[in-house]
Amino acid sequence: MASPEPGALLGARRLRAAFEARDLRPTKALGQNFVVDPNTIRKVVDVAGVEPTDRVLEVGAGAGSLTLGLAAAAKHVTALEFDRRLLPVLDEMLAGVTNVDVVAADVLEIDLSTIDAGILVANLPYNIAVPVVVRVLEQAPDVQTLVVMTQREVGERLVAGPGSKTYGQVSVIVRYFARASLAAKVSRQAFWPVPNVDSVLVRLERVAPPTGTDRSHLFRVIKAGFAQRRKTLRNALAAAGFSQVEAAMAAAGVAPTARAEDLELAHFVLLAQNLPEGTA
Repeated sequence: MASPEPGALLGARRLRAAFEARDLRPTKALGQNFVVDPNTIRKVVDVAGVEPTDRVLEVGAGAGSLTLGLAAAAKHVTALEFDRRLLPVLDEMLAGVTNVDVVAADVLEIDLSTIDAGILVANLPYNIAVPVVVRVLEQAPDVQTLVVMTQREVGERLVAGPGSKTYGQVSVIVRYFARASLAAKVSRQAFWPVPNVDSVLVRLERVAPPTGTDRSHLFRVIKAGFAQRRKTLRNALAAAGFSQVEAAMAAAGVAPTARAEDLELAHFVLLAQNLPEGTA
């Protein structure tokens, strides 16, 4: 099978042929749905704002279809892939491309500080999307922009604001690090194999985090507040072991009847500043 021209985008037909030649099948357990639509690949690169001077980290290189689109636009791409079965496919698809380093690794375990990149791009299965985004935000401060494709429900959680049914602790923790927005819907037909769920493209742009409170203490407050959504925030925090809850809420200007889903990040910051550390 002839190799594509360096930088050429790939389609489902060629990927299927590469899999069949090696008797491979996409693994449902790993959420393997590879993006193969050229227009979608171009949109991802465009939303990420990749420039010729940029170094990009791709999580989940898969069979290399998105990798090629990124390589054509960026100075360098570090492509992580967990499934070692796909490494020979990547070798074939990336033949002649000189600005991509493929790393066989788990993004949830690799030391992210060793990777030189300012942009992250990923096509993420729903079951690891949140852990991956949060880990990169926490441990890779040089990554200023994240663009991820994931299941619509997960994407909505990442970008949700107060009052939304999908607003939760993940939404607040993401907002601590970044400003997130839904950039586009992604057709099911853009993937091979075609998934049974709708997908979205989410862009996250890193912002300066709030000051004046310890991050771990703040996150404990956020997690405790959402741990029992049916309870008022006052009762949820008390149940988690925090003391002086009513006084802290009053000092933060939070109503006694408020629930966690009513609060902006700024409210949680004020609460954490007024709740004694060492509790919960």
